[in-house]
Amino acid sequence: MDMVIDPPGVDGESLQEGHAAHLEQTLLQAHALIESTVSLYRRQPVDHPAADPTDVAVLDSALRQLIGGVRHSLSVAMTGPGDFSDRVLRLLTRVGPEVAVRVLCTPEAAETSLASLRRLPEARLEVRVSERELREVVVVDGAGALVRSAAGGDGQQATVVNDAAAVRALELLFAGTWSRGRKLADHLGLSPRLRSELTRKILERLRAGHTDDVAARDLSVSLRTYRRHVAEIMRELDANSRFQAGVRAVELGLLAE
Repeated sequence: MDMVIDPPGVDGESLQEGHAAHLEQTLLQAHALIESTVSLYRRQPVDHPAADPTDVAVLDSALRQLIGGVRHSLSVAMTGPGDFSDRVLRLLTRVGPEVAVRVLCTPEAAETSLASLRRLPEARLEVRVSERELREVVVVDGAGALVRSAAGGDGQQATVVNDAAAVRALELLFAGTWSRGRKLADHLGLSPRLRSELTRKILERLRAGHTDDVAARDLSVSLRTYRRHVAEIMRELDANSRFQAGVRAVELGLLAE
């Protein structure tokens, strides 16, 4: 049996920190690769045309081809209601129980698509909610993907990606965000107050160390109202201090680490 021995002078905690730093750097590189690959695919002809939201048939065809051919694993990120989420959720109902399906949602997408998510087969389905900014994406079997561009003045476009390195980068980025998301049941178990956008903004300002005066002005509320919200959030989180509230918020996935 092989044994792994830590290098002299290096403890386990240091190794873990080094691994975490390496993983973060890898994910940053993956993000950059995704952005450059999407740009490259838009400039060059590909097997599947880029799909504009006004061309519903093109987007639908690309999603049908990708999801319809899944054999082992399917990862999906959804950011909210719209043509992408509607079509993906409808196609997921046709995926067999042998496929491991992971759906990552923003809080908005979880709320608006809750009924549809609950109708999906539960055999190998996992749903998580993330407070991080997501890009709409589908990754199939680690071999193909479809990425929606960020919303812009000219609308959104979708790009089919078949390059192995780019698909792997998408998988890494998805896995990193997935690991920090909270399970759908845990998300729904939070009170409506803790799931609100205002709570997230207040928690961000508490973590940043903003004074109550500055935070209240940023949020366009009175100082009294802001402090009332803070007190209610701390009570909901069962926190005795603002620092403890921040720690609990990270634990619950209300704030990114």
